[in-house]
Amino acid sequence: MKPFIALTATAAVLSIVACGPSEAEIAAAKEKAVKDSIEAAASMEKTWTIDAAASNVGWAGTMAGIKTHTGTLNFADGLFTTKGPSLTGGKFIVDMKNYAMTDTFYAPDGSEKGTRAMLMGHLMSPDFFAVDSFPTAMLKISAVNGHTATGDLTVRGKTNTETITDIEVTPNADGTVTASGKLVFDRQKYGVAWSSGSKDAVLNDQIELVVKVTGKAN
Repeated sequence: MKPFIALTATAAVLSIVACGPSEAEIAAAKEKAVKDSIEAAASMEKTWTIDAAASNVGWAGTMAGIKTHTGTLNFADGLFTTKGPSLTGGKFIVDMKNYAMTDTFYAPDGSEKGTRAMLMGHLMSPDFFAVDSFPTAMLKISAVNGHTATGDLTVRGKTNTETITDIEVTPNADGTVTASGKLVFDRQKYGVAWSSGSKDAVLNDQIELVVKVTGKAN
């Protein structure tokens, strides 16, 4: 090979090498690709099926100026959707027959009135939630704006639009996600009203709920 041609070929090779990406540029490109992939995955909407054993609804009802009764209800079924760290929707079915009372404002078992079992039976009766006729309640989220959502709540076969506040979505180490929020509803709108008149007036119309659902990815 003639010297001129050899020098020209060498220069061309050096030029190609010089114009290629450096190791630092290659590493940066890989890092960006990984970051973009993570961000893309995080921005996708995911659906989660409720783990009933790890989820519940806490409730509180107050007898005006006297005491507050509290308890928990369990879920029969449900799912919810998230996009990144935000809740985007959900449908939850509550088992109205599967619940527990968690406060201590009761007479000892065996008393003529005021026992835990008596109140549980009364709440399940037609005076209140009529669980034999309406064994489930349902909440279906229709819109979400930040940490607040609106949804249709169905209790005793009656449906009204309610507001869910303080919504938080928390990822767990085992790959599940927990979503929580608060809801306060007027029991009178759902026919949860004791027909005794003056006795019903002693009960606060506002029932407070704290919903906590843990979901497994579909």
